[in-house]
Amino acid sequence: MGNRASSGRTAIERRSERELVVTRIFDAPVRLVFDAWIKPDLFKRWWAPKSHGTPLLSCEMDVRTGGGYRIAFGHDASKSMAFFGKYLDVTPPSRLVWTNDEGGEGAVTTVTFEEKDGGTLLVLTELYPSKEALDESFVGMEDTMPEQFEQLDELLITLNSDV
Repeated sequence: MGNRASSGRTAIERRSERELVVTRIFDAPVRLVFDAWIKPDLFKRWWAPKSHGTPLLSCEMDVRTGGGYRIAFGHDASKSMAFFGKYLDVTPPSRLVWTNDEGGEGAVTTVTFEEKDGGTLLVLTELYPSKEALDESFVGMEDTMPEQFEQLDELLITLNSDV
């Protein structure tokens, strides 16, 4: 498809009218990177892009096939924005698949974690129900995903030094 963006070590590519793929290699073992996606106390430390100035208010995760998640952003609960869905596949430490149910045109997200030269190759794929739904999401993702992954990288450096 050709729409590509790259920010540092994070590459974002539109693979088709409905599919977006984000890749990055992290200098940390697979288990550690996987944990940062499934443990709420770690997830909270990197998921909200700091430049947006909107804190993560809550993070509930029942990370198992058939389980669910709910993440809320905002400065107070009454004006928060929630993201939620179900886990379709949880295969530790190599694969996570979940739905994004907060909107009518939510994507299915798949994240794979693969050992690569002592680090982790992370591939995040979002499959949208329509071209229009991807068009709407793509604009924001070009800025937020690289920042989120930089924050994850910083967290992993800290965690890796504790191991």
